Amino acid sequence: MTGSSRKKWVDVACDEAAAARLGKELSLHPLAARVLAARGLGDPGAAGRFLAAKLADLPDPFAMKGMERAVERIAAALARSERIACYGDYDVDGVTSTVLLSGLLRAAGGDVVTYVPHRLVEGYGLNGAAVATLAARGVKLLVTLDCGITSVEEVRAAAALGLDTVVVDHHTVPVELPAAAAILNPHQPGCGYPDKELAAVGVTFALCMALRRRLREAGRFGAARPEPNLREALDLVALGTVADVVPLTGVNRILVRQGLLELAAERRPGVKALKRVAGVPPGVPVAAGQVGFRLAPRLNAAGRLDDAGRGVRLLATGDAEEARRLAEELDGENRSRQEIERRILDEALEAAAARVRAGARGLVLWREGWHPGVVGIVASRVVERFHRPAVLVGLDGAAGKGSGRSVEGFHLYDALAACAAHLTRFGGHRHAAGVTVEASALEPFREAFERHAAERLSPEQLVGRCRIEGRLDPAEATERAALDLERLAPFGAGHPEPIFAFTGRPTRARTVGAGGVHLKLGFAPGLDAIGFHLGEQASLCQGEVEAAVTLGFDEWDGTRRLQLKLRDLRVPGSA
Repeated sequence: MTGSSRKKWVDVACDEAAAARLGKELSLHPLAARVLAARGLGDPGAAGRFLAAKLADLPDPFAMKGMERAVERIAAALARSERIACYGDYDVDGVTSTVLLSGLLRAAGGDVVTYVPHRLVEGYGLNGAAVATLAARGVKLLVTLDCGITSVEEVRAAAALGLDTVVVDHHTVPVELPAAAAILNPHQPGCGYPDKELAAVGVTFALCMALRRRLREAGRFGAARPEPNLREALDLVALGTVADVVPLTGVNRILVRQGLLELAAERRPGVKALKRVAGVPPGVPVAAGQVGFRLAPRLNAAGRLDDAGRGVRLLATGDAEEARRLAEELDGENRSRQEIERRILDEALEAAAARVRAGARGLVLWREGWHPGVVGIVASRVVERFHRPAVLVGLDGAAGKGSGRSVEGFHLYDALAACAAHLTRFGGHRHAAGVTVEASALEPFREAFERHAAERLSPEQLVGRCRIEGRLDPAEATERAALDLERLAPFGAGHPEPIFAFTGRPTRARTVGAGGVHLKLGFAPGLDAIGFHLGEQASLCQGEVEAAVTLGFDEWDGTRRLQLKLRDLRVPGSA
């Protein structure tokens, strides 16, 4: 490793006067105030609402296009005792949406069945065979959750079998929409809902809010049928929203902030069991990072390798023993997924490196036997390593199924739409998407995708960036600063943990972890820094270093200590 950083450091502009005003009026540490001002929250009123993240600030759900029709049709189904099917996608967003809506409908006395397609057998989204099966089971109303926006033929087939469909989705809206009884998707033209970046579970929560209000007005609830507390269902919303990597701003911030509190409360036996197998300690606040890296992967593992219906059963059950058994099954599935992922990642990184050397600005990689349930995770790793949009395809004979992930400034769904002539099927949004493609079309698809990327990505966009939101003086690395920065959480997509430039001379430096993969530095008394996967940069730490860091706490064995986390490292003057 040389003395230069692998990333380009970008200083984020800030209205310093606005930051000073925030600090004074909201009693915030200057570091936290500066971050808010740099992120467009320089007005004290807006910043105060952001920090509070109150459920009372959620928009009226009836502002969403299609909501009135969706509520009317579902309420009619309840009144007529029609069987309702909640049909969810097999990822965490779809699973939590399914549990959320089916739970409300059952609490309202509904006759409800749930259905999650098998990824490997049925593929993504609504399918004709499943529709026929549900019709044979007496279903009269079908509600699709985290899918359905492109299911024109399947919705038509459902109607022919006597089923009405309500589509609840958040993926990019195609030109032709299905002829459903109602469609809920904030991306629809003419939708007045102010926040367009909801996960499907966020759209589902808005539906639940609207439906509960209408059912309350109709006298559906009472002593014999208590009205459900939707606040207690926000654990599901936090799981699905964080797992789907949508921006943690606006409505999503409110939902996740409150949902993390519900995850800590462990009212749901499935959540309690899932946290136990994932090593998330009970009785303490849950962070968005723990959802993204510990809880969500275990829920996702069921749908990636086998039957996602187990995730629905885990989160819906009221039986602690069943929850324990299902959580342990999913933990085992997750270990299997990790082993498969490691093998595919090694092969994918080698293939990606060859394409990058050839000048590709977008990557399409494939191999026989790559598991279609794991290629999406690997695509994320490839993007992290090479900072290029990547689509990975697992081949099974003449057919391939794959997933893609993107980088800032490159709209993945639009890119796939430009290559649609080579694809059997595709869907998704700006950051992530899925594809079905014939093996014979892979080469022309790669050529078209690489050409599209070359036209839209400059060389500067192919370099990872480290956003620096201020300088952290060693004297400012205090508990007060860390606590005020903690008020900005939860952090995630669209609202990352703030990074500061920190200059200092380590009093000690050593590598830790298997093979010395991590780097641990000591600075002032009581101030340590940890750099995960930065062990190879230990040689830079003989003198003064400049580090890109986050400031927070390390919790271990019941003790909480101030800690810096290294995001990047360089020798001063090497930029």
